[in-house]
Amino acid sequence: LHSRSAFSGAEGTYVKEGCNMMEEAVITGIAHDTSEVKVTIRGVPDATGIAARVFSSLAGNMVNTDMIIQNVSEDGFTDISFTCPAADLSRAKETLERVVPEVKAREVVIDESVAKVSLVGTGMKSTPGVAARAFTVLGENEINILAISTSPIRLSVMVDAAQAAQAVRVLHTAF
Repeated sequence: LHSRSAFSGAEGTYVKEGCNMMEEAVITGIAHDTSEVKVTIRGVPDATGIAARVFSSLAGNMVNTDMIIQNVSEDGFTDISFTCPAADLSRAKETLERVVPEVKAREVVIDESVAKVSLVGTGMKSTPGVAARAFTVLGENEINILAISTSPIRLSVMVDAAQAAQAVRVLHTAF
Protein backbone atom coordinates (compact mmCIF):
# COMPACT_ATOMS: atom_id res chain seq x y z
CA LEU A 1 0.00 0.00 0.00
CA HIS A 2 1.42 3.39 -0.96
CA SER A 3 -0.09 6.42 0.77
CA ARG A 4 0.75 9.84 -0.71
CA SER A 5 -0.33 13.38 -0.14
CA ALA A 6 -2.72 14.97 -2.61
CA PHE A 7 -1.12 18.35 -1.88
CA SER A 8 2.56 17.67 -2.64
CA GLY A 9 4.86 15.49 -4.67
CA ALA A 10 6.44 13.93 -1.56
CA GLU A 11 7.08 10.19 -1.75
CA GLY A 12 4.66 9.37 1.12
CA THR A 13 4.50 6.15 3.10
CA TYR A 14 4.77 2.53 1.99
CA VAL A 15 3.02 -0.17 4.04
CA LYS A 16 4.52 -3.55 3.27
CA GLU A 17 4.23 -7.10 4.51
CA GLY A 18 5.75 -7.38 7.98
CA CYS A 19 8.27 -9.84 9.23
CA ASN A 20 8.53 -11.59 12.56
CA MET A 21 11.78 -10.04 13.71
CA MET A 22 10.44 -9.62 17.23
CA GLU A 23 8.51 -12.16 19.25
CA GLU A 24 5.12 -11.14 20.54
CA ALA A 25 5.30 -10.48 24.27
CA VAL A 26 3.46 -13.25 26.08
CA ILE A 27 2.98 -11.14 29.23
CA THR A 28 2.55 -7.40 28.75
CA GLY A 29 1.79 -6.45 32.33
CA ILE A 30 1.86 -7.61 35.93
CA ALA A 31 -0.24 -5.83 38.53
CA HIS A 32 -1.31 -6.30 42.11
CA ASP A 33 -4.29 -5.14 44.13
CA THR A 34 -4.26 -5.12 47.93
CA SER A 35 -7.69 -3.53 48.27
CA GLU A 36 -9.66 -6.77 48.02
CA VAL A 37 -10.82 -9.32 50.58
CA LYS A 38 -11.51 -13.03 50.13
CA VAL A 39 -14.81 -14.41 51.37
CA THR A 40 -15.43 -18.15 51.63
CA ILE A 41 -18.85 -19.67 52.26
CA ARG A 42 -18.27 -23.18 53.65
CA GLY A 43 -20.64 -26.10 53.58
CA VAL A 44 -22.91 -24.82 50.82
CA PRO A 45 -25.48 -27.41 49.71
CA ASP A 46 -24.63 -28.44 46.16
CA ALA A 47 -28.03 -27.76 44.66
CA THR A 48 -29.38 -25.92 41.63
CA GLY A 49 -29.86 -22.20 42.14
CA ILE A 50 -27.83 -21.75 45.33
CA ALA A 51 -24.98 -19.81 43.68
CA ALA A 52 -27.55 -17.68 41.85
CA ARG A 53 -29.29 -16.90 45.14
CA VAL A 54 -26.03 -15.92 46.87
CA PHE A 55 -24.64 -13.76 44.07
CA SER A 56 -27.98 -12.16 43.20
CA SER A 57 -28.29 -11.08 46.84
CA LEU A 58 -24.75 -9.69 46.85
CA ALA A 59 -25.37 -7.80 43.60
CA GLY A 60 -28.67 -6.50 44.96
CA ASN A 61 -26.75 -4.99 47.88
CA MET A 62 -24.19 -3.39 45.51
CA VAL A 63 -21.35 -5.82 46.32
CA ASN A 64 -18.96 -6.07 43.39
CA THR A 65 -17.56 -9.62 43.22
CA ASP A 66 -14.52 -10.64 41.21
CA MET A 67 -12.70 -13.97 41.49
CA ILE A 68 -15.38 -16.62 42.07
CA ILE A 69 -14.31 -20.18 42.80
CA GLN A 70 -16.57 -23.11 43.60
CA ASN A 71 -14.92 -26.30 44.79
CA VAL A 72 -15.91 -29.77 43.68
CA SER A 73 -18.81 -31.12 45.69
CA GLU A 74 -18.14 -33.66 48.42
CA ASP A 75 -20.99 -35.47 50.15
CA GLY A 76 -23.47 -32.99 48.67
CA PHE A 77 -21.70 -29.86 49.95
CA THR A 78 -19.22 -27.45 48.44
CA ASP A 79 -17.34 -24.26 49.30
CA ILE A 80 -17.71 -21.03 47.33
CA SER A 81 -15.06 -18.31 47.54
CA PHE A 82 -15.06 -14.88 45.97
CA THR A 83 -13.20 -11.62 46.25
CA CYS A 84 -14.69 -8.19 46.61
CA PRO A 85 -13.34 -4.71 47.29
CA ALA A 86 -12.68 -4.09 50.99
CA ALA A 87 -14.97 -1.07 50.64
CA ASP A 88 -17.86 -3.49 49.93
CA LEU A 89 -17.11 -5.80 52.87
CA SER A 90 -19.69 -4.41 55.31
CA ARG A 91 -22.45 -4.81 52.69
CA ALA A 92 -21.17 -8.31 51.87
CA LYS A 93 -21.27 -9.32 55.56
CA GLU A 94 -24.75 -7.86 55.96
CA THR A 95 -25.97 -9.78 52.90
CA LEU A 96 -24.34 -13.06 53.87
CA GLU A 97 -25.66 -12.89 57.46
CA ARG A 98 -29.12 -13.07 55.90
CA VAL A 99 -28.48 -15.39 52.92
CA VAL A 100 -26.19 -18.05 54.42
CA PRO A 101 -28.86 -19.36 56.85
CA GLU A 102 -31.46 -19.25 54.05
CA VAL A 103 -29.36 -21.51 51.79
CA LYS A 104 -28.35 -23.66 54.78
CA ALA A 105 -24.60 -23.14 54.38
CA ARG A 106 -22.34 -23.83 57.37
CA GLU A 107 -20.25 -20.67 57.84
CA VAL A 108 -18.56 -17.64 56.31
CA VAL A 109 -14.80 -17.08 56.58
CA ILE A 110 -13.31 -13.71 55.65
CA ASP A 111 -9.63 -13.09 54.91
CA GLU A 112 -8.78 -9.38 54.80
CA SER A 113 -5.00 -9.85 54.42
CA VAL A 114 -4.89 -10.93 50.79
CA ALA A 115 -3.72 -9.44 47.51
CA LYS A 116 -4.53 -10.26 43.92
CA VAL A 117 -1.57 -10.52 41.55
CA SER A 118 -2.42 -10.62 37.85
CA LEU A 119 -0.42 -11.41 34.73
CA VAL A 120 -1.96 -9.97 31.56
CA GLY A 121 -1.09 -10.50 27.91
CA THR A 122 -2.75 -11.54 24.68
CA GLY A 123 0.15 -13.91 24.02
CA MET A 124 -1.03 -16.10 26.91
CA LYS A 125 -3.85 -17.62 24.88
CA SER A 126 -1.44 -19.15 22.37
CA THR A 127 1.48 -19.96 24.68
CA PRO A 128 1.24 -23.14 26.74
CA GLY A 129 2.92 -23.22 30.14
CA VAL A 130 2.38 -19.67 31.39
CA ALA A 131 0.40 -20.84 34.43
CA ALA A 132 2.87 -23.64 35.16
CA ARG A 133 5.80 -21.22 35.01
CA ALA A 134 4.05 -18.67 37.23
CA PHE A 135 3.08 -21.30 39.80
CA THR A 136 6.61 -22.75 39.80
CA VAL A 137 8.20 -19.34 40.35
CA LEU A 138 5.82 -18.53 43.18
CA GLY A 139 6.41 -21.93 44.78
CA GLU A 140 10.19 -21.63 44.51
CA ASN A 141 9.89 -18.34 46.40
CA GLU A 142 7.61 -19.87 49.06
CA ILE A 143 4.62 -17.75 48.06
CA ASN A 144 1.47 -19.75 48.70
CA ILE A 145 -1.41 -19.41 46.23
CA LEU A 146 -4.75 -19.02 47.99
CA ALA A 147 -6.96 -18.88 44.88
CA ILE A 148 -6.57 -18.89 41.09
CA SER A 149 -8.68 -17.33 38.37
CA THR A 150 -7.96 -17.36 34.64
CA SER A 151 -9.19 -16.05 31.32
CA PRO A 152 -7.57 -16.37 27.87
CA ILE A 153 -5.53 -13.21 28.46
CA ARG A 154 -5.26 -13.01 32.26
CA LEU A 155 -4.01 -15.17 35.11
CA SER A 156 -4.80 -13.94 38.62
CA VAL A 157 -3.65 -15.48 41.88
CA MET A 158 -4.62 -14.54 45.40
CA VAL A 159 -1.68 -14.47 47.82
CA ASP A 160 -1.02 -13.23 51.33
CA ALA A 161 -0.90 -9.42 51.23
CA ALA A 162 2.52 -9.40 52.92
CA GLN A 163 3.93 -11.30 49.92
CA ALA A 164 2.32 -9.26 47.13
CA ALA A 165 5.34 -7.08 46.31
CA GLN A 166 7.65 -10.10 46.32
CA ALA A 167 5.23 -12.02 44.05
CA VAL A 168 5.21 -9.15 41.55
CA ARG A 169 9.03 -8.94 41.62
CA VAL A 170 9.64 -12.64 41.03
CA LEU A 171 7.00 -12.81 38.29
CA HIS A 172 8.53 -9.76 36.57
CA THR A 173 11.91 -11.51 36.65
CA ALA A 174 10.42 -14.74 35.27
CA PHE A 175 8.47 -13.14 32.44
